[in-house]
Amino acid sequence: MNTVLVVDDDSEIRDVIQVYLRNEGYRVLEAANGVEALDVLQSNAVQLIILDVMMPRLDGIKACLKIRETSTVPIIMLSAKGEDIDKIAGLTTGADDYLTKPFNPLELLARVKAQLRRQLFKATEVSDALIRIGDLMIEKTKHLVTLKGNDISLTPLEFAILELLAAHPGQVFSADKIYESVWKEPSGYSENTVMVHIRNLREKIEDTPREPRYIKTIWGVGYKIEK
Repeated sequence: MNTVLVVDDDSEIRDVIQVYLRNEGYRVLEAANGVEALDVLQSNAVQLIILDVMMPRLDGIKACLKIRETSTVPIIMLSAKGEDIDKIAGLTTGADDYLTKPFNPLELLARVKAQLRRQLFKATEVSDALIRIGDLMIEKTKHLVTLKGNDISLTPLEFAILELLAAHPGQVFSADKIYESVWKEPSGYSENTVMVHIRNLREKIEDTPREPRYIKTIWGVGYKIEK
């Protein structure tokens, strides 16, 4: 269940928002100003914040800046002002969306759902872009490999082989299949070429290359990585 924090000094507005959110199955927390909001965030995991701009003690702009020091949680700003300068101020402090009062609660609800969908998509992207196997971390988009937190320098071909095997844990790839997938050419005399690259990879990522933890040889078949 997603938790939404509603921050507004107007209790009637908080009440309206929380009714719509709870009807959609969200857990709702409330705060009357930025100071209370920061206190709530200290002890609660929140997936989205609805944050009013004009509030006593600590306004929405300053609260947003404070939240952004430690969190990337989506923030939808609310304001009774409609001037572009207010919108710009809200978004440049780190807010993800902006809605002017008075607003239609259904529009706010739609924006909440859109922000949560976007966060889910980002999380999926990150998950797809990162492969972790034991102490080995492969960041596909950055072409970065780390082992026990230390960067491992791989050639593009070594990286491509490692990524192929790691992305399909447990699946055995023949030397021909690895060659065709990585070199993008018919295999031909590929076995020795692939074997040399596998040996080099093991020298870089295995504590004991002759007894590999990561890249296993399936004799007479090919190579695989087990999670």
